[in-house]
Amino acid sequence: MKLTIIGGGGFRVPQIFEALGADGDHVRVTELCLYDVSADRLNTIKAVLTQLQPSLPQPPFVTYTTNLDEAVTNARFVFSAMRIGGIEGRIMDERIALDLGVLGQETVGPGGLAYALRTLPHARHLAERVAALAPDAWVINFTNPAGMVTEAMRAALGDRVVGICDTPIGLMRRAVHALGATPAEVDFDYVGLNHLGWLRRISVNGKDQLPQLLANDTSLTTIEEARLMGFDWVRALKAIPNEYLYYYYFEREATARIRSSEETRGQFLHRQQGSFYHGAHEHPDSALALWNQTKHDRESSYMAESRPEDERNNREESDIDGGGYQTVALDLMSGLINGRDSTMILNVANRGNVPELPDDAVIEVPCTVSTDGITAHSVAPVEGEMLGLMQQVKAVERLAIEASLRRDETLAWRAIAAHPLVDSVNVARSLFDTYRAEIPGVGDAFN
Repeated sequence: MKLTIIGGGGFRVPQIFEALGADGDHVRVTELCLYDVSADRLNTIKAVLTQLQPSLPQPPFVTYTTNLDEAVTNARFVFSAMRIGGIEGRIMDERIALDLGVLGQETVGPGGLAYALRTLPHARHLAERVAALAPDAWVINFTNPAGMVTEAMRAALGDRVVGICDTPIGLMRRAVHALGATPAEVDFDYVGLNHLGWLRRISVNGKDQLPQLLANDTSLTTIEEARLMGFDWVRALKAIPNEYLYYYYFEREATARIRSSEETRGQFLHRQQGSFYHGAHEHPDSALALWNQTKHDRESSYMAESRPEDERNNREESDIDGGGYQTVALDLMSGLINGRDSTMILNVANRGNVPELPDDAVIEVPCTVSTDGITAHSVAPVEGEMLGLMQQVKAVERLAIEASLRRDETLAWRAIAAHPLVDSVNVARSLFDTYRAEIPGVGDAFN
């Protein structure tokens, strides 16, 4: 079975290779095809994988290509992990917003919209090539902003594309552990959009244990999201938010902390990963050691910009080592191929689950995964400020998708202006004009 990774020169690829080659009863991949526009990055990752291979019980055969059609032809699964514009584009996404006094973050707010506007044309092209060359393939979308990109790809692929994210899975893992339960004992209610969702119920043997969890300081201390946003706030919500909601609930504090930092997250990754790629290119025999060190530094500093200075290295070791996208993706593949029903939080079409949103809007909800496909669970009604925020952000996403399809600058401006983290139409216009002028991918998308 052939698995193709779009963005095969990316830093996280060795984690997928490790997971594929490990012992276990997950689905077996006979060919792992890595596609990237950069042959140099592919060669660097090749050095890492070559050094990893002897330690793995069942490593897949790996091929490398810079030809997209060759990569997707005959694939059974395609992982989309593209980063159009590279880390340099992310730095501009974040810095341009910060310079205009607005939150600068990769997937939330105007930075996420700039990232989407330059990515959506490439995501649609990939979807079209997969539909033409591997019509039975499943596309598992890692590419951010994951909900928006998945929704755009559905035009060519329908239900054969699904978006994944490790943040809600991580939240669930922490909540289950805090209750002293096992995943098999738990039923839960989670609803939202990608990077914008809430755990609203977690039942063990039929009884909702969320009130008990929220009331217990010791238990909440083990949950990253509660530490990040404060025990009083999660108790007031009567829910545990996805960690990215920090940027909505604490916009002022987040923006101030990022602006006062020596570097943005994008600049940190550019420096850190740039050092890895340069060092591994110069010293290929040390590629694996360099990758391992860089990976730990990257994961331990995740969302560090959102914390006070004295807490920026406070991430729990269990949060660092608890698995990520690769675990989610392989679990999804196993469910679709091996036939053991499993429950996962995925980005799928709404289809009336949240009646106040369009049926074809992509939302993030628990789903059953089996050989019959992916079936979203019904969720409890969404009301009040949670519904309002979901509706507003989804409206922004759909404006951005339409702007990209039509190459319509006015719709793009409207999308940025409509975002709850942008407080001025004039600032929105400046954001769009500056993104278009200074980030080649955004400019190209509207030529």
